[in-house]
Amino acid sequence: MAISRAQLLKELLPGLNALFGLEYGKYENEHAEIYETETSERSFEEEVKLSGFGAAPVKAEGAAISYDNAQESFTARYNHETVAMGFSITEEAMEDNLYDSLSARYTKALARAMAYTKQVKAASLLNTGFDVFTSGDGAFLFSTTHGTVAGTNNANRPTVAADLNETSLEQAVIDIAAFTDERDLLIAARPRKLIVPPSLMFVATRLLQTDLRVGTADNDINALKTNGSIPEGYRVNHYLTDNDAWFLTTDVPNGMKHFVRTAMQTSMDGDFDTGNVRYKARERYSFGVSDPLGIYGSPGAA
Repeated sequence: MAISRAQLLKELLPGLNALFGLEYGKYENEHAEIYETETSERSFEEEVKLSGFGAAPVKAEGAAISYDNAQESFTARYNHETVAMGFSITEEAMEDNLYDSLSARYTKALARAMAYTKQVKAASLLNTGFDVFTSGDGAFLFSTTHGTVAGTNNANRPTVAADLNETSLEQAVIDIAAFTDERDLLIAARPRKLIVPPSLMFVATRLLQTDLRVGTADNDINALKTNGSIPEGYRVNHYLTDNDAWFLTTDVPNGMKHFVRTAMQTSMDGDFDTGNVRYKARERYSFGVSDPLGIYGSPGAA
């Protein structure tokens, strides 16, 4: 009995979906080291940063209590993008029983393309954050002028761009500790992890994992390691385009965010006019930043 086109599609689809999932899963979600992931049920998301309150005053006996007003500082907007791609297998290839080998190769290539695009989009904010991408407050993502409603500024980049070394990394830890909220109250922020391109992985290892200081004959301890200054160590991001740029995620909440509007979907159908079989993948998401103090970065000295 001849197998119908509908039957063939029905038999082929589960195998292709499984193959797609296996191939897609081979690629590390490197964005997860930088972004918090949340789901969305709207075409876009907006997150408002509130100022909070100033320091609580001492209330004198019999005096009235003091009241304060929280203010809206700025709004971060996330516009979800649809990322989709597909391939087709010709009717002639189906007739010649080539659909099995072709579909397997095409499905793997499609999974690789979808995974690559997501990682490039995620890294784009870091790659362009020094001179193109702006956060909700109107300043570049990495800036020395993230203003507060109190009239002060926070800096999530060094005043003078610096390569990754012991001095610059220690200064970054100090800079992060100086972060204040919108009412200029110290928030005692700390770094979490170091994000580097492949070209800096060996430098990062020496800085964070050796017991003694790097590049010196003195028997001094490595304070960065001893103090646990960067508790989650370092991660390599293969999609960073600047070979000497480096970044630190911080424990400031609601920093870098990834919204998933529609999770990965795959489907398959036949085209009546051409006789071709088509397979596609689709997902919808956005990357952005709600609070730029969730990350610190240096473009390197070059």
